[in-house]
Amino acid sequence: MIEPGTPAPDFTLPNHRGEQVALADFRGAWLVLCFYPNDFSPVCSDQLSIYQEVLGDLHARGVELVGVSADGTWTHNAFRKHLGIEIPLLSDFHPKGEVTRAYGAYLEDYGTPNRSLVLIDPERVVRWVHESPTPLEIPGANLIFDALEAQQA
Repeated sequence: MIEPGTPAPDFTLPNHRGEQVALADFRGAWLVLCFYPNDFSPVCSDQLSIYQEVLGDLHARGVELVGVSADGTWTHNAFRKHLGIEIPLLSDFHPKGEVTRAYGAYLEDYGTPNRSLVLIDPERVVRWVHESPTPLEIPGANLIFDALEAQQA
């Protein structure tokens, strides 16, 4: 995983609508990148549903949360509709996993991102990371809030 204190690697990826989204679009805001393995898997569905429940609380603290996986844009669009979530989903589909690799969250043996969280400050510096020991372990929303509390204090 990328180390805290490292400048966040720049990226531009298509979102669930096919629109280009760049790291620079979040300038001046705190950003949580939520890397996850696959749309429509039971564990990923649970994880993003949990984060959707706290999305308003994150926004109230000036934090944006964005999901990133190697699935395509249309799969992301269908997944968001299926779950009823508002979280933007970015497609690291081609070249597959390029951005995920830059953040150190790609699992070469599986060809997917690991379940990982990266907190980026308004100056685009990585401030905190969490890498699940296994793709089956969901990092709870409490980890995000604890990291924010520690970083925004």
